Formats: sequence, C-alpha cells, structure tokens
Amino acid sequence: MKLGVMAALFAGRKLEDVAAYCAEIRLDAIELPVGAYPGKPFFDPAKVLASKKEQDRIKGILKDHGLALSGLAVHGNPVHPDKKHATADHRDFVNAVKLAPALGTDVVITFSGCPGGSKTDKMPNWVTCAWPPDYSAILDYQWKQVLIPYWSTQARLCAQHGVKVAWEAHPGFCVYNPDTLIRLSEASMKGSGLKGKPILGANLDPSHFFWQGIDPIESARVLGEAGLLFYCHAKDTELHPHQGRVNGYNDARPYTDLKNRAWNFRTCGYGHGHEFWKPFVSMLRRHGYDHVLSIEHEDSLMSIEEGLERAAAFLAEAVISEPAAKPWWC
Repeated sequence: MKLGVMAALFAGRKLEDVAAYCAEIRLDAIELPVGAYPGKPFFDPAKVLASKKEQDRIKGILKDHGLALSGLAVHGNPVHPDKKHATADHRDFVNAVKLAPALGTDVVITFSGCPGGSKTDKMPNWVTCAWPPDYSAILDYQWKQVLIPYWSTQARLCAQHGVKVAWEAHPGFCVYNPDTLIRLSEASMKGSGLKGKPILGANLDPSHFFWQGIDPIESARVLGEAGLLFYCHAKDTELHPHQGRVNGYNDARPYTDLKNRAWNFRTCGYGHGHEFWKPFVSMLRRHGYDHVLSIEHEDSLMSIEEGLERAAAFLAEAVISEPAAKPWWC
C-alpha cells in the first residue's frame, strides 16, 4: 500500500513544484483535481484531453519525481436540479473519465450527487428520514427517476474507457453511507446491462463516517465483501463530546467555527490514533485493497505543509507493505 495526497490543497502552485515537494516528503502518489468542487488548479482538463503533448508533459513531471497518478478527482453534483450546474459538473466528469487512461490511471473519484425533491425543485434536497410520507416520495423520485438512470448511463461510459468510479460517501449527497453506496452501485450496474465486476464503487473516507456514528473499519469490511473498495482517502475527524452530547454531531455550523462545532476535520492521528488507523489499514488489506491512502488535508489548525507532513509520518507506521509470497513457516 502506498501513501499519496489529494492535491487540491496545492491550488495556486505549479504542478512541477508540487510534484517536487511530494517527492521530497517521500510520498508515492498524487491525486489530481480536474473540475467541479475541487476545481482545476494545475491544468485545463479539456485542453489536456485534446493534446497528446500536454498529456506526455504531465506524465513526465510525475515520472521524473517518482509519483504514480492514483486517480482524478471531480467531486461534483451532475444531477443537480439547476440544469446549468448539472451540465457543467457532468461535462467535468466525462472529461475526467476520458482523461484518466490517457494520464495513466483507471480511477475517477467523485460524489453520487443529490437531485431536487421533484422535477420543479431548484436546489438539491437531501433526505435524512423516512417520515412524513413526503420524504419517502422524494427518495422514490430521486433514485428511480434521476440517480439510477444517470449512473447506469455513466457506467457504460466508464466501461468504454476502462475506468472505475469511486464514490465518496458524504452527507448532503444521496450516497452517504455503505448501504446507500452498495444499493446505488447494484441498481446502476443492473440498469447499465453490464456484466462482470462492478465499476461503480467506493472511495472510503473515514472522516465523514466518524461524525455519522459509522465505524469505518466495519464499513471497510462490508464494502470489501461487496467488492467495492476502489479507493481510500486518509482524513481524520475530531469529535467534541461536550457539543455532541447536547446537539448531536449533524452540525451545519460553518467549518470556521472551530470553537463551537461538534466536530472538526483533523490531520491523521489528531482525531484518532493508531488504535483506529492500524486496524483500518489491516481491514483494507484483508479485503484486497493495496492501492493508495490519499491524504486529504483539511485541518484548519495546521498549515498545509505541517498537516500533510505530520499525516504522512503518522500513516507511514500504519501502512502495510506488500507481504512475502510465502510466509517462512509454510
């Protein structure tokens, strides 16, 4: 298993400088943002897609610094009820799917998206309970009329280009936990008519599970048994029980309100220690995941360099290298 970085945190810097820094701190891989919410900090994906010269330049930069391209990130909402928004995010997603194999990866990391509650809505509607009956009707509309048809079509597109989609389960989107992820993958793969292994799976980010009361280790087991462990973000969350006991952890206060929030994103090791991270990595490996732990730094209490370097040093102790082909006692 390798250590990498989700490179959105380096917005405003040149790719050459970012690659050199990643090599300096001994990372193995990099995840490049190519549109939607992470933006396009290093290059215009559409222009790179149209230029073999640009593709070779980017691959050359990564190769010169010993970095693998772990995936392309395009965290958007292509089923947004605002057609302009949806069209832009869908275009970015399609560009990412087509560009991924040209740059040397087969993983596109994204969100499932969240439609409105009906055909006339103008904003997304994330449902968190089954009652009153209006909410069940919203879910029925979102899944049957929007999500499953959309992702069934995208599954066929991804199959054409040899690409896997790694959904990041995130509150606010229709896929926010293992159950919703597995259900959408199964329904969309069935709707696509494709046979064989699923190509719509998971980017397992434990940080979003902690504050939902979900055990990321058990989630890795369930997703692994379903054959859906495609990618993994390494990000931590610190829970603040004095707030959680009073207001719960579904906290919509601004991320900048560090003092009053019930939880905050932290650098790996500052929310949970190795009592979590070592069993988590072991569970990933147990179910065949041997790709990249892509560090996503969103710790407001640390600078980019401090947070990333501390996470890399901490995770280096948890990462399990490729085992010997045959143990000595066999």
